Amino acid sequence: MQEKIGVLRQQFKTELSTVKESKDVEQLKIRFLGKKGPVQDLMNALRESPSDQRPFLGKQINDLKTELSELCDKALGSFHEAELAHRIADEKIDVTLPGRRRFMGRKHPLTALLDEIIEILSGMGFSVQYGPDIDSDWYNYEGLNFPHDHPAREMQDTFYIDAKMLLRSHTSNTQLRVMEKNSPPIRIIAPGTVYRNENISARSHVFFHQVEGLYVDKNVSFADLFATMEEFWNKLLRKKVETRFRPSYFPFVEPGLEIDIRCTNCDGKGCRICKESGWLEVAGAGMVHPEVLKNGGIDPEVYSGYAWGMGIERLALLRYNINDIRLFAENDFRFLSQF
Repeated sequence: MQEKIGVLRQQFKTELSTVKESKDVEQLKIRFLGKKGPVQDLMNALRESPSDQRPFLGKQINDLKTELSELCDKALGSFHEAELAHRIADEKIDVTLPGRRRFMGRKHPLTALLDEIIEILSGMGFSVQYGPDIDSDWYNYEGLNFPHDHPAREMQDTFYIDAKMLLRSHTSNTQLRVMEKNSPPIRIIAPGTVYRNENISARSHVFFHQVEGLYVDKNVSFADLFATMEEFWNKLLRKKVETRFRPSYFPFVEPGLEIDIRCTNCDGKGCRICKESGWLEVAGAGMVHPEVLKNGGIDPEVYSGYAWGMGIERLALLRYNINDIRLFAENDFRFLSQF
């Protein structure tokens, strides 16, 4: 047993003298002092030694274990010092070099444009209200005069969570919630994200952003809507803008219309942005349908109102002359850093 202890000690020292890295020392320590190593084998063999020699031999094995462990620790300390010195030499910093410039974070172009729209409309007397992204069919469709069999539902391919709940397809879902809790006069805007199950392309996406406007009071007329829209577009585009209103159909307004502005890119001469027409469609609007007022708990015989909705991405495409809506959602720093 003593001879085995001596041989094992010498073998360990020989192998330790050949290691070149700290990880080699750790592997050597595990191999010799681990549960399946030769030192443990000596402890297992101790049970077969004469009983009168076991105390002496046990002490010899424990001394060997302590000695090998100390040799490993000493070698590891030397290697760690050398490796640290090498790292310090490699990673030293030239303090005379100019520092790296850190760029300040900035708003996403859609967020910046939405904040500007909210600021303008707030200054015109509209308060900001928010509705849930996940809502019931009642607030998103039926309460807004979309019956279950209404063909207009097919115009907005909806993400349904179950038979009654869905991802809102427009921010108009905020209208009824506000009318239920407030009495006229009501003058609000409802910004937010909307979702539609559409093919992603340069002109459409499965999610985008809208701002919904609603004004309900006594004697509200088309004249109020026209004046509000003209004032808003003049403020947003920072110049006098020519607008036109075309009849259109939306279930929650009657009558309905679409709002166009004279193309800001070509001044109405015709270009790629306006498809050579000289006009840009920027919003849908109309007088709030009497059934919608009833569903919101407001008497349509006493009150009237107007509503409109506009897409933020559409406005951003026009303002920045961008030809692909997907760029807003790709988080490409090369694109975002231009704003």
